[in-house]
Amino acid sequence: MNTVQSADGTAIAYDRTGEGEPLVLVGGSFSERAHPTMTELAAELAPHFTVYNYDRRGRGDSADAAEYAVEREIEDLAAVIAEAGGSAKVFGLSAGGVLALKAAAAGVDITRVAVYDPPFVVDETGPKPPAGFTEKLTELAATDRGEAVAFFMTQGMGAPAEAVAGMRFAPFWAGLEALAHTLPYDTTITGDDFALPAEELAAVKVPVLVAHGGDADAWLHASARAVADVVPDSRHRSLAGQGIAVEPPVLAPVLKEFFES
Repeated sequence: MNTVQSADGTAIAYDRTGEGEPLVLVGGSFSERAHPTMTELAAELAPHFTVYNYDRRGRGDSADAAEYAVEREIEDLAAVIAEAGGSAKVFGLSAGGVLALKAAAAGVDITRVAVYDPPFVVDETGPKPPAGFTEKLTELAATDRGEAVAFFMTQGMGAPAEAVAGMRFAPFWAGLEALAHTLPYDTTITGDDFALPAEELAAVKVPVLVAHGGDADAWLHASARAVADVVPDSRHRSLAGQGIAVEPPVLAPVLKEFFES
């Protein structure tokens, strides 16, 4: 494990593996660098790139600050990129992909961006989070992490309540609760209504790959296409047989092709 200090003094933990041009991985909701998807993806890509797999603030071995702002997370990513040599390719998963796009739009030295399942609601098929979603999520995370996880999944991801109730007895539920306090970070990044920030994304000036799972919900298909439509230099890919939980051996070759093109 290595650490780098962000602009506000927060220590950000990361692992570095492989050889080649730098590639930074940005996790999504319920994700940290030790998550199997992130570690397996890093291993798949390490033969081709120097991979920086980091814990976003408040997760894993990274520190946090008393108050959250998207700008601080952009600075965290910029600090990892500076540690990688000053510029890098970036892959972001779900809300982590939105963070990567916002960082590119803000002028962070990112040479290419790939995102998977950016969670914007662009049509009637998507979830409809209630007003004050992030505020309520923050309150729940401070008092009942299990309820915060359930609230995020049902109201923010559109998961059926009965399915989420069943998850509470699964071995992985404790890991979800451990990251509940970071869920408001992701909904701050996406916005309460998960609306597409078209003007902001239009400011991204680097090549972008927008991928989604072919088996994902229809609203995620629509979101990926919408992002590709507003980012000037973008391409769109649907990965057959994949859902929200993408398989690294399927995703890695797609990323390699894009990042080396």
